[in-house]
Amino acid sequence: MKASYVFLELPPYFENLSKRVVKSPKIYFTDTGLAAHLLGIATAEQARRDPLRGGLYENLVILEVLKDRLNRGLRAELFFYRDSRGNEVDLVVRSGRKLLPVEIKSGATFTDAYLKGIENFRKTLGARAVPGVVVYNGDQRFVVAGTRILNPFVHEGLTAIAGES
Repeated sequence: MKASYVFLELPPYFENLSKRVVKSPKIYFTDTGLAAHLLGIATAEQARRDPLRGGLYENLVILEVLKDRLNRGLRAELFFYRDSRGNEVDLVVRSGRKLLPVEIKSGATFTDAYLKGIENFRKTLGARAVPGVVVYNGDQRFVVAGTRILNPFVHEGLTAIAGES
């Protein structure tokens, strides 16, 4: 399935091999429509209520960031992060030596809990981690503690996530 490009493997980010906790990549469908179909989701209403909505939204955002980077001639350089204490960041975009943490939430209402993974990542990685981005399904765009909060499908924010060329 990987050779036929049905799945995308998102590798874990780690700096020190001995500290690497997650050894296997996260798997995403390259076609979120196919993923929804296989889950039996046929309408927008079903998608809004489905318990796997968050995973589908995460899948969609990661694929759009990947496509944006590749279409602009950039290397993928996309990862996820999880440490031994279970702290996680959905997407890490590497640009040179800088790392952009991205949290992806399907909810339409922002809560401060969305910042937890990014704050932990920035503490752990120090100066290499730049202020992060929370992608959510709301209509407003704003900044909280240096972290941009946006919906890339409403705002012109995909490049802010995918990185500059």
